[in-house]
Amino acid sequence: MVRSSETFLIDANALITPYRLYYAFDIVPSFWEKLASVFKNNRIVLLDKVKDELLKGEDDLTYWIKSNEEIISVCDYKTESVIANYQSVLQYLQTSGLYKESALAAWGPANIADPWLIAAAKANGYTVVTLEAPSGGLSPKAPNRIAKIPDVAKALGVKTSSLFEMMRTLGIVL
Repeated sequence: MVRSSETFLIDANALITPYRLYYAFDIVPSFWEKLASVFKNNRIVLLDKVKDELLKGEDDLTYWIKSNEEIISVCDYKTESVIANYQSVLQYLQTSGLYKESALAAWGPANIADPWLIAAAKANGYTVVTLEAPSGGLSPKAPNRIAKIPDVAKALGVKTSSLFEMMRTLGIVL
């Protein structure tokens, strides 16, 4: 059951993919207008690392982020609680027995947003919105070479959501 006060921390892929594939600004501007209004109500938050990633582009999505900076709530990854949870995320990858060393190597660099998303969500009680699907069967007998946000988040007690689940929860109807 969804909490009425649920706040969503959105992964870059949950903005980039809709922009590129099915909610282009010139075809479905209402999606972006409604998303902006939900940002304004602080129901959606961007991790500063995700915002920085999105601002590196030179496209309509970058322009949309820049033109809505005043209303977009940003979560700072440099807080004590986020950093502590970040360490827990990496420790889980290293000690769970479910991942190969390559998963830790991929998520270890400080510029990779995925572990920070989980850490910030755990620290602040957010739900992570991502288009990643769970791997569908983790086993110590066959450790995965890559980590997926839904799997790691679940193991650490962090809720995840798809873009469409978030839209339903927030009443975003096109």
